[in-house]
Amino acid sequence: MAAHPDQDFVSRVLAVVESIPPAHVMTYGDVAAAIGSRAARAVGQVMAYYGSDVPWWRVIRASGHPPIDHEAPALEHYRAESTPLVWPAAGAYRVDLRVARWRP
Repeated sequence: MAAHPDQDFVSRVLAVVESIPPAHVMTYGDVAAAIGSRAARAVGQVMAYYGSDVPWWRVIRASGHPPIDHEAPALEHYRAESTPLVWPAAGAYRVDLRVARWRP
């Protein structure tokens, strides 16, 4: 079983996520880089365990796709915030990272 990230890492990840403005997103790697880390997977772990009280839908995969198994609720948030989306002819929607990516 993987070790949980330390509380300082957790609080720094959550602070970055809280700072992402509506209609913008960051990838897991972007959040890690914003706190001087390369631990994108650990950011994902923080979001899985502690992310429910922050705008979790604003942290997405590098492909632009929303968090796995959260596509439907994330879509509701994206529509409410007018987040730019891409709808391929076949396949799942994704966030338009070129337009929506936030760089603090």
